[in-house]
Amino acid sequence: APPYPTIPTLSVRAAVSMPTNLAVSATGAGGIRRCGPSTPADLAECARWSGMERCVPSRAGRAENRFREGRPLSTTSRRVPRRSVLRYVLIALAVAIVVANVINQQSVAADDEPAPTPGSALEALAGLEVKGPGPDTGYERGLFGPAWADVDGNGCDTRNDILARDLTDLTYSTRDKACEIRTGTFDDPYTGEVISFVRGTKTSSAVQIDHVIPLMDAWRKGAQSWDAETRLRFANDPLNLLASDGSANQSKGARDASAWLPPNNAFRCTYVARQIAVKVTYDLWVTPAERDAMATVLDGCPSEPLPVAS
Repeated sequence: APPYPTIPTLSVRAAVSMPTNLAVSATGAGGIRRCGPSTPADLAECARWSGMERCVPSRAGRAENRFREGRPLSTTSRRVPRRSVLRYVLIALAVAIVVANVINQQSVAADDEPAPTPGSALEALAGLEVKGPGPDTGYERGLFGPAWADVDGNGCDTRNDILARDLTDLTYSTRDKACEIRTGTFDDPYTGEVISFVRGTKTSSAVQIDHVIPLMDAWRKGAQSWDAETRLRFANDPLNLLASDGSANQSKGARDASAWLPPNNAFRCTYVARQIAVKVTYDLWVTPAERDAMATVLDGCPSEPLPVAS
């Protein structure tokens, strides 16, 4: 018979006598045996008992060796494919480019934003101090002096002065009160409605005089530190007074621009500009929310001039 390569095998005696921890698998090629979990000494003993050139741990044996030594069961468990690494790098680069573009666009927009028009309400708003409101503690209407005092000494109280300024078609009292407005026509800027004013117990309230910056709101934002004379002047300053529809004035109460604006949108720019003028004159501050509300209104009329008293 032609010669065939001899495949080494274990003798019966070797197979029976080999220690159990060196149990081997089927005969391997080239005189190599695969055995169970083994230390280097076990592998040498395996080769001596089996008569093979050498013994190597089986796949299961290698896994158990790693488990005993506290190493990962797979030598590839920590490897990250190069394609994945490249993908992550490209994604990070793309995100960085997008963020850089956004920041650059914001910077360009800020640089391109025109400066406020000199003398405008928007320019004046930028100069107001911004901080939170103070408490209402201690506020009383009487701290701003008697209502509608004749502070300018013209012989007429402030209410009638403002009615005479803001109404048309006026008639006056025929009695000894020469300043007293009896009737008139009022084109209300807050609502856009036309009101026929008639003085009387039940009718006078149809047209009221609004403090553009409410007295209580002024108290929260600087007026607490004023002297009595300044408060009296503020409460009767024509710059801070407008005739208004009675119900609109009542709905406003003591709220600032962040909580109330005239229902008539066409008057909002003028209204906010007047509030800013009063705050500049009396060094009152604005809250962050109030400043933002004013700026939003003035965005639609950036050249709105700062009014003066009339």
